[in-house]
Amino acid sequence: MIKPKKSLGQNFLNDNNILNKIIHLSEITNNNIIEIGPGTGNLTKKIIEQKPKSLILIEKDSDLIEYLKNEFVNYKSLRIFNEDILKFKLEKKIKKNTIIIGNLPYNISSQILAKLIKFDKWLPNYKKLILMFQKEVAEKILAKHGNSSFGRLSLLTSARLRIIDHFDVSPNCFYPKPKVKSTVLVFEPILNCDFKVKKISNLEKVTQVFFSKKRKMINKAYNELFNNSKNIAKKININLNLRPNQLTEKEYYKITEFFEKNKL
Repeated sequence: MIKPKKSLGQNFLNDNNILNKIIHLSEITNNNIIEIGPGTGNLTKKIIEQKPKSLILIEKDSDLIEYLKNEFVNYKSLRIFNEDILKFKLEKKIKKNTIIIGNLPYNISSQILAKLIKFDKWLPNYKKLILMFQKEVAEKILAKHGNSSFGRLSLLTSARLRIIDHFDVSPNCFYPKPKVKSTVLVFEPILNCDFKVKKISNLEKVTQVFFSKKRKMINKAYNELFNNSKNIAKKININLNLRPNQLTEKEYYKITEFFEKNKL
């Protein structure tokens, strides 16, 4: 029996109802699929049953790699990579209209999502993401401005993705049982007509400056980003007495556009 490793944040999803629910959302038959963190292959087996066109597994744990290779030795349309997803050149491996599925390690789930959002080519080759997060992280992704959970993750996500479905998952659905609830989020990539920023890394920079002072009014963050900050705020009608979570997504996009043009 494979023992989960705490160091890799491993919690293996083993509830049949949840596995089937993910499969139902995934449109697997005749599509290209990538699974991030397949673990012991519980979901992988169900993916294979649906006859995908191709399947790529990306797993960091070399013990699990050997297990997966033995388990799926007869499946010919499968490629397995023993890689750290955060270092793996994923964008180059994705075929057109790929669906990416992942029960993500909690400790790096937001970094994985950011990697998928920051692809060089947009729209990307993937057409859907079905990803598991710790419920608290999912709430930050789902949050809208004015909500206390609204922040960098929700802004980065809404710039390039639309959330089309989500559901919660009990700790009882995993081995070992985590101490927190989980949430599956389903995303589609979009061309956001409000988002005219050239480099999404600039949105990351702007939001980092603002939300590092999230309890304070935004005037100090604004001074850090701009010379002559009051004039720039007036030009784009930004109230410098607001706090970071009170600005709308569109206002952050506008601020980032001006930051790109007027970098210090």
